[in-house]
Amino acid sequence: MSDRAEIVHQNFLDRVRAGDFPAPGSETTLDGAGLTREMLAAIFRAQAMSRQLDRISRQLQARGEGFYTIGSSGHEGNAAIAAALKPTDMAFLHYRDAAFQIARAGQVPGQTPLEDMLLSFTASSDDPISGGRHKVLGSKPLFIPPQTSTIASHLPKAVGAAYSIGLVKKLGLKDTELAPDSLVMCSFGDASLNHSTAQGAINTACWTAYQNMPLPLMLVCEDNGIGISVPTPKGWVAATMSARPGLKYVHCNGLDVVETYAAARRAAEWIRQRKRPVFLHMTCVRLYGHAGADVQTAYMSKVAVEAAEADDPLLHTARRLVAENVMTQDQVIAFYEEIGAEAVQTAEEAVTRPKLKTAADVMASLIPPKRERAPSNGVPAETRQSCFGDSDTRALAEPQHMAKLINFALTDLMLEHDEIVMAGEDIGRKGGVYGVTQRLQARFGRHRVIDTLLDEQSILGLAIGMAHNAILPIPEIQFLAYLHNAEDQLRGEAATLPFFSNGQFTNPIVLRVAGLGYQRGFGGHFHNDNSLAVLRDIPGLIVACPSNGRDAALMLREAARLAREEQRVVVFIEPIALYMTRDLHETGDGGWTHLYPAPGSDKVGLGEIGVHGEGRDLAIVTYGNGYLLSRQAEKLLREKHGIDARVVDMRWLAPLPAEAILTATADCEKVLIVDECRTTGSQSEALMALFAEQGRAGFARLAAGDSFIATGPAYDATLPSRDGIVAAALELAHRA
Repeated sequence: MSDRAEIVHQNFLDRVRAGDFPAPGSETTLDGAGLTREMLAAIFRAQAMSRQLDRISRQLQARGEGFYTIGSSGHEGNAAIAAALKPTDMAFLHYRDAAFQIARAGQVPGQTPLEDMLLSFTASSDDPISGGRHKVLGSKPLFIPPQTSTIASHLPKAVGAAYSIGLVKKLGLKDTELAPDSLVMCSFGDASLNHSTAQGAINTACWTAYQNMPLPLMLVCEDNGIGISVPTPKGWVAATMSARPGLKYVHCNGLDVVETYAAARRAAEWIRQRKRPVFLHMTCVRLYGHAGADVQTAYMSKVAVEAAEADDPLLHTARRLVAENVMTQDQVIAFYEEIGAEAVQTAEEAVTRPKLKTAADVMASLIPPKRERAPSNGVPAETRQSCFGDSDTRALAEPQHMAKLINFALTDLMLEHDEIVMAGEDIGRKGGVYGVTQRLQARFGRHRVIDTLLDEQSILGLAIGMAHNAILPIPEIQFLAYLHNAEDQLRGEAATLPFFSNGQFTNPIVLRVAGLGYQRGFGGHFHNDNSLAVLRDIPGLIVACPSNGRDAALMLREAARLAREEQRVVVFIEPIALYMTRDLHETGDGGWTHLYPAPGSDKVGLGEIGVHGEGRDLAIVTYGNGYLLSRQAEKLLREKHGIDARVVDMRWLAPLPAEAILTATADCEKVLIVDECRTTGSQSEALMALFAEQGRAGFARLAAGDSFIATGPAYDATLPSRDGIVAAALELAHRA
């Protein structure tokens, strides 16, 4: 089988020697583009280094000393885009943008892109971006957060990061990451443009710009005409993107770096002046195949493959270099081969560098490093209560339900920390579906309590992007079932960022999600979703679930601290059915209302469980709605059946507070797990395994059925109930 990389390499050498260059891509001159001869040479250097890295990576893989990588060959025109931008413009890169990163490295003193990338290709633990965890483009000094796969998942956060530039100015925040005159660049392929995530993000950008809200964003579509093996219809990108409201469309021929530089420079100037987004459509070619062992001739004709190779962007740049008297043909070849020799030598050194060896090594970056956070410029605690409205001030003196106490806690947090920004559908003027965020927008303004469009991916992307720029986002997903439309933003973007950047990049957020079941007569499975499995298996993610208003306020403060000081991503599950619950055992007893805990009066730390009662006959381990029901069942078990039980509220579902649960149940004869989530994939599975692995005898579980939830009288038919808990406890108590 022919090696297309070597064919392209030899074609380049032969055609430059012969002066056999492709026809000019455009008539744009260096002076017309604002490009100096030195800059043109620097762009070619980045292109040549990227090409040589592709060759070397294939050779290393053949030797078993390199690992899966996606090449950049054919896309090297993006080096000109880097040259047109500032190195302080944050860039979320397409996986074919090695030339962009190399060109940017040339703008920042002390950078060694060749060594850095080869350490990544060889999975060395000395790799300065991922620490050997993945071949990724990325660099902290170059403002390039790493991307492991850019099937459009990075577009929503690029929108969020761009939006944050104007927002931090409005909020008067200091110590931000992005300069006031910076822009955010995000690149992707023509096939990824068709992904719903890309379409949602672009729609959000248009929606924002259409309302004249600042959004300095450059969306770069690198159009090579094919997505793995599926061709992009000719003209499709231009037809779908050239007339979008709020979005300026610019085209450039990525084979011609002079034209590309000129177009990118004009686009960047337009963005900086108008603070509006631009869609830069860069046409190019793809050489070698998609990735790894992919062979293009399996789905493309040899004629088409050779036609792309004949349009090699390095040949186009070489023609420019010779025509502009920057280099002779021999100097172009010598320059290219010198970089190749340097790449070979650097690769031989890279393969000897250390690798990750243990599970602990790999997992070391799952949890981001703690950081010192100076006190916010918010309102001091001693004067904070005076900032509440008259009705809220009166309510502070009386026991309240969970919804009201969450509202108070959010108010306090926003008064304390100026960098907190909330975002979500209907959370502002309406105050949320359940009134949890009432009056917050009136109190703090629409820039701190943002009513978003209806798109969960964009809501999460907005938060993740804002977190790159000194903002502490508290986004809201209206219902748990709606999170499934956007869960990859947590899995593939938020949680992986510290892991694949070795803790150098983080996006701390506190995501509020209204969820779980037990709503009477409302919504069915879309508004009553009792599945948390998708959250519990995301490494590094914290999942909190309060069962009552006092815990909710204290845990929300801890969630904000974890995000602010420990840079964690926290998902805060709020049981909808408990929002307005006031009573515990009888109507009017007020047993589920609480006084608002004043800041500093108490705390619930990560992993700290709650325990009610001291009974030793039975421990009931539960959370959320299950804690209320178990408290009701505990009273019946004690009064009617003589079983003295204690109820353990997990509070934190991930990471599982295993040691605390084991300690709290150690002196109990039996353990009953009550889980309102489905039998399959629920917390109960982990708890059953925990007790079994500890050699514990006498334990059982009661979980919800493996079913969606119905609307109407059967709203709780598949869920644990007070009487069901009593029956399960009696069965367990009488079991030998």
